Amino acid sequence: MTDAESGGPEDLEQATAVFAGVRPRLFGIAYRMLGSAAEAEDLVQDVWLRWQAYDRATVDSPAAFLATTTTRLAINAAQSARVRRETYLGPWLPEPVDTGADPYLGAERGEALEFAVLLLLERLSPTERAAYVLREAFDYPYRQIADIVQLNEAAVRQLVSRARKRVLVERRTPVTGAEQRRLLTAFVTAARSGDLTALEELFAADVTSYSDGGGAVRASRFPVAGASRVAKYVKAFAGHFWAGVDVGWASTNGQTSALLSRDGQAFAVLTVNASEQGIDQVLWMMNPAKLTAVSIKPDAPRPAQGS
Repeated sequence: MTDAESGGPEDLEQATAVFAGVRPRLFGIAYRMLGSAAEAEDLVQDVWLRWQAYDRATVDSPAAFLATTTTRLAINAAQSARVRRETYLGPWLPEPVDTGADPYLGAERGEALEFAVLLLLERLSPTERAAYVLREAFDYPYRQIADIVQLNEAAVRQLVSRARKRVLVERRTPVTGAEQRRLLTAFVTAARSGDLTALEELFAADVTSYSDGGGAVRASRFPVAGASRVAKYVKAFAGHFWAGVDVGWASTNGQTSALLSRDGQAFAVLTVNASEQGIDQVLWMMNPAKLTAVSIKPDAPRPAQGS
């Protein structure tokens, strides 16, 4: 028996290389399933430990095996996460991830990555979410998805179709990346100055502001809805909230976000989701535990105004 077949150093080296090659994809699956970079990292580490201990000589396709293991673990983790989020203090928002270097986060397409879609996916069952993610973001064949989630192909097609319709019906057509950046920049300017009229002009009539502090920092524990109410809400705290704040710009979840820092310490990621009606959602991600996966200097240049 050769060293590579016996689980010796060469075999482990090969196993490590195989895993490293598909790791971005595994993280991309786990993150889209959980909306948490920290939980996704833990899950991928669990997959690595299982891969180390597994009889790899019996695996025909390591990439398929690892994706299957990741997805099944993520389905279980998503079920547990749903229970935890029922007692989460205030609105729960996805943890921002830096997509500056990898816009699709290990996938073939940037689907199931933007904040607006991740929030909608929270309403799906874990298995329905897995089928949607594997098909829409990673372009897996229905037959392979069926094997992964342990359903027949017809059932998987139905799951994906239902999830697609839900996302299409419940989400307005988003603006281009350039327009989203423009609206975010304009919102930051108006918010800093407390310009009520400018804020209202940027908003869709039914805009909603969500603040995720996770009970760790001061943040509104209830969403604020309606253009007039959100504008007054933002104006009310403008004076003290923006004092001494430096604004940096980052690509998170495939869209532009503002990274807010004070005394060199990042304390919030702010972004907007928008349609042709204006800004639909304002997302304030302020839970310190969710700010570790995004890093940019406060004086970083603003993204170009191209698409």
